[in-house]
Amino acid sequence: MLTSHEFKFFRAGGVDQVLIRDGADIAHIGELDQKLWVALACPTRGVEFDARTLDFVDADQDGRIRPPELIAACEWACAHLRNPDELMAGGDSIALDAFRDSEGDDLPLGEEALRVLRHLQKEDAGVVTLDDVMQRSDTLAAMRFNGDGIIGPDITAEEPVRRTLQWIAETQGSVKDCNGVDGVDRAHAEAFFAEVEAMRLWQAGDDGAACHDGRMLQAAEAVEAVREKVDDFFARCRVAAYDIQAVAALNASPETYEAIGAEELTLDNPRIAALPLATIAPGRTLPLRSGANPAWARALATLQQDAVAPLIGEANQIDEHQWNELLHRVASCRAWLAAKPRSPLSELDSATITALTAMQAPVMALIEQDEEAGPHNARLRDLEKLLRFKRDLLRLLENFVSFKAFYRREGAIFQAGTLYLDSRSCDLAVRVDDVKQHAVLAGLAKTCLAYCECRRGEEKMSIVAAFTAGDVDFLFAGRNGVFYDRQGRDWDATITRLIENPTSVVQAFFSPYKKFVRMIEEQVARRAAASDANAQGTLSSLASGLATADKTASAGVAAVRTRGRIDVGTVAAIGVAMGSISAVLVALFSKFIDLGQWIPMAIAGVILAISGPSMLIAWLKLRQRSLGPLLDASGWAINGRMKVNVRLGASLSKTAHIPRQALRLLHDPYAGRVGLGAPLSALALASLVAMVVWKLDLLHLP
Repeated sequence: MLTSHEFKFFRAGGVDQVLIRDGADIAHIGELDQKLWVALACPTRGVEFDARTLDFVDADQDGRIRPPELIAACEWACAHLRNPDELMAGGDSIALDAFRDSEGDDLPLGEEALRVLRHLQKEDAGVVTLDDVMQRSDTLAAMRFNGDGIIGPDITAEEPVRRTLQWIAETQGSVKDCNGVDGVDRAHAEAFFAEVEAMRLWQAGDDGAACHDGRMLQAAEAVEAVREKVDDFFARCRVAAYDIQAVAALNASPETYEAIGAEELTLDNPRIAALPLATIAPGRTLPLRSGANPAWARALATLQQDAVAPLIGEANQIDEHQWNELLHRVASCRAWLAAKPRSPLSELDSATITALTAMQAPVMALIEQDEEAGPHNARLRDLEKLLRFKRDLLRLLENFVSFKAFYRREGAIFQAGTLYLDSRSCDLAVRVDDVKQHAVLAGLAKTCLAYCECRRGEEKMSIVAAFTAGDVDFLFAGRNGVFYDRQGRDWDATITRLIENPTSVVQAFFSPYKKFVRMIEEQVARRAAASDANAQGTLSSLASGLATADKTASAGVAAVRTRGRIDVGTVAAIGVAMGSISAVLVALFSKFIDLGQWIPMAIAGVILAISGPSMLIAWLKLRQRSLGPLLDASGWAINGRMKVNVRLGASLSKTAHIPRQALRLLHDPYAGRVGLGAPLSALALASLVAMVVWKLDLLHLP
């Protein structure tokens, strides 16, 4: 990518990284080839960084920050400052004369900053701080009209308006305002009053004129309640008149009644309601009282009282002709009812609808007043955003575009704190959500990693700490330590999982010998355990023999005599074996002495043959040790191989050292006794050296 801006780079971790020198570098960060960025994505949570600032950078609010969002944040901040070097100064304050008005801004940030200071009676300060903006935000949130466009019943003392707002919330739902209080916004209010207007127009419609006297409305409602079942009854009777053989099929079968009878019956049972209104027969009339389906008895009684009696005359039954006449008489009223809007307001009378219509103007006026404060709130949010960017943006760039903060040991945002364990402090500790999933990828870092569960009261979290110095002989699951987070709080830490890798070539040099000693100790312990078991068995047998001594005395004497005999062949075999071993050792020692001046080289060769493979493997792994897989497993997208060499590793894991100025008392009252082992070993070593010198002298070697 071609760029007109001249960047400067520094090298760390085997990668060239951009150096942010001034505001111009920040303003032109979008021109830097993204192949040169250290990271391409990072999470907004689980890092030691201000979450509010990261949320401002995270434009799509997906919980991750990527280069386009960071570039946009840098360009936006530079566009609102006269001098982008302000971003290098840090701090959470901006002078009023440092703001630059962007084109098209109806409310410039400088004016909004001055407005904030005036409300706080600090207009002479000339500098606005993040604390000033947050105080103003809290004040706006507590004001009657806070600019979020959401109002609640408590916003007014007028009881009709309060009841209307409550009605809107009950029928349309509510939303939370910036204080977390339930209220209604413009969309909910407009939807409510649209339903009110629909009901008003329906009630005032011409088709409802015939229903306004109330009698026809009741008749139409009674007819509509049973219309489908009555139509079904007369249709069945017509089919029965067409063919008498269909009567049995048109009525309920005995099996149907048996199924109904097997249940616990009530009159509102849906199976009973599904039966015809009355027994089907050719030309039969519909009974309105006795003989009708009991599930429909009340609806038929209402039909007789509200529709049949007023419009046709008193009758306990009607035929199909009377039914059709009744339908014709209430047709216009039924059509009006069919056009009735279906909403939570459908059952309200015209007086209530008229009263609600009158409440539309005052409710919408309150919403408009609240919305008028919205632009100031939006600019106040932008002002907070700019102040946070001035304080945090440079630090974010040095932990994303480059890892300057990490390689200069200034505390990277992914470092969760310091783990103290096994006489070491580990500064490279990262938060972990899923240990099992994290370990799959983090193992590729070729680093010794200890996953720890940290507890502080009821709080729990998991971390992974990198051990990059010292040995790993006494690191194992279950060991306890103390973890200090970036806020200085202490946590109990317990190792739950360990990924072993070499920490240095020196540690790898001694590793084979430690394994050999450990193997000998295990073999000795195993043999000792076997001997102890054998001894216990012998003692048990002896105890049993003593218990039965009177019965087995003669046999025991014979056995003792047999065991007491010495096998001459066995003694001879042991002697031959010892002689062979001695001869081999003498031959080896003679050959070793014959090497003369090459003895040191031989010793070095033996040591190299033993430790060389381990050291070679360690050297290869240490060359591959990097930070990338560890952070990739935590949700980052690392762009290059961020190496952790031996020198950097030594600074990340510090071993215990006594301060130089400290006094040290060397006498240890509990030190182990030396005994004759050390003098004898020293004597043997001196004899060996003397023999070598004597041999060299015989060979007349210098």
